[in-house]
Amino acid sequence: MPVSFSLSLEQVALKRGAREFAEANLRDLAEAVRAEPDPVRRAMLARPAFEKAVAAGFLKGLIPVPFGGAAGGGVDAAILIEEWAAHSPDFVISMAGPLIALAPVYEVGSSEQVARLVAPFLAASGAPVAAMAYSEPGGSANFDAPPPAEGTRTTAVHDGDHYVINGRKAWASHLPGWDGDGPDLMTIVCRAPGGVSLLVAEREQLAGHVEVEEYHDLPALRGCLTATVRLVDVRVPRTNLLGREGQGVQLCRNAFVGSGASIGIFAVAAMRRAFEVALRFATTEKRGGAVPIVGHQAVADVLADAKGRIEAVRLLSWRALDAALAGDPHGPEWALHAKVFGSETAVAVITDLVKVVGVSAYDTAFPLLRYLNEALAYPVIEGSNVGVRRRQLQALLRTPGYDPLAASGMA
Repeated sequence: MPVSFSLSLEQVALKRGAREFAEANLRDLAEAVRAEPDPVRRAMLARPAFEKAVAAGFLKGLIPVPFGGAAGGGVDAAILIEEWAAHSPDFVISMAGPLIALAPVYEVGSSEQVARLVAPFLAASGAPVAAMAYSEPGGSANFDAPPPAEGTRTTAVHDGDHYVINGRKAWASHLPGWDGDGPDLMTIVCRAPGGVSLLVAEREQLAGHVEVEEYHDLPALRGCLTATVRLVDVRVPRTNLLGREGQGVQLCRNAFVGSGASIGIFAVAAMRRAFEVALRFATTEKRGGAVPIVGHQAVADVLADAKGRIEAVRLLSWRALDAALAGDPHGPEWALHAKVFGSETAVAVITDLVKVVGVSAYDTAFPLLRYLNEALAYPVIEGSNVGVRRRQLQALLRTPGYDPLAASGMA
């Protein structure tokens, strides 16, 4: 199959539709979110746009075709994410919960589990949300550590035909759901008698058993409903175990492959908007001189370098999402590079663009700090680069027989 970097007619239409939706619904939402001081109220502002996105088929477009959805390939996902994240990355993160929470269901779920657990997200109305309850308040970089380390602290004990789950979870968007009683579906990383496992709790099992300890007030991604919650005696049928007990570590890692790759695109969206601001400033502002500052070589060099790095991260992330969603055996490596290189490049690029603008950028009324704050989140969410992702890259490089050319197809 020939390699092409041109968008198909269908992808051009997807880009146009995603951009039109974002400009009609997400641009004003982002402004309203920034103006609202309360983290719960500002998260609720997204619900009308969420319902419009569901009605337009965008949520169904996140579900793979074999499971009843209409999801395209990785490049399609990258196009949608970039267009929406350019206006409201927090909205995209909130809506994309099923991408992670349902990934283990697709991988090992029985036909009955797939039909039951995916159904809420194939709806043509409403605002169904899902959460992958992975992170814990004490940190989860070592969630798979064996005793005597704590590892995953949330426990699931047998009680007849059920598990009873107790523990604390944090950071995943929509752990409390819209109303504090939990999302429509929560995939819970917990320690069962047979080891770290994944159990799915549905809305009716969570209601009344989710205690919100704290709503987090984030400096960026402010529209994400992010909280620390305590799960208290959540009773889940044994039929909601995904795979087998002790299989949770690998299932959890696999679930975060696609989300890791997507961080590269979130990084592109932040860089794209920051570059637009800096370029407009450089081509219109003289700052007391005779010509716009882009006429100075130092300024032009920073802008040129930034543009090159944006394009590099975009292409890398397209490749990573394509590999991740296609089940390419090299998908995890591509995803790790997109996550680490993409997120850290975004911080560096936007910091350089701040220098182009100068002290005016160091004002909350000027938009550059907004995009820098977004970029600062990307090295630490979806598995922090230092605590998780670089360790995974280290393990990959230490794999016996690792071929550095294999992922690129040049072996």
